[in-house]
Amino acid sequence: MRLNKIEEEKFKTEIGTLIKGEKEEVMQIVTSWMEEGIERGIEREKNLILRQINRNFGQIDLELETEIRNLNIEIMEALGEAIFDLNTDCRRFAKLVRECLI
Repeated sequence: MRLNKIEEEKFKTEIGTLIKGEKEEVMQIVTSWMEEGIERGIEREKNLILRQINRNFGQIDLELETEIRNLNIEIMEALGEAIFDLNTDCRRFAKLVRECLI
């Protein structure tokens, strides 16, 4: 759920009126929501990159897909960009992925 500017200001005002223990509890909830949103975004980005890989190189095998999914997001993003620099040689791309795993 996204707050508009007025709702966000009201939320900040309400947080300011809470006692310390309540404030910490609310902030833990907000932090967990933010973390969940970040994780969802990362998962969507990984799915997009995998769709691009499959479209450009043909369906990759499950083992390689699993290896790619387990990469950290910075490497995933680099692979996503590398898709446009490589030709349709899936073996070269797989080699690049495996080099990232080392």
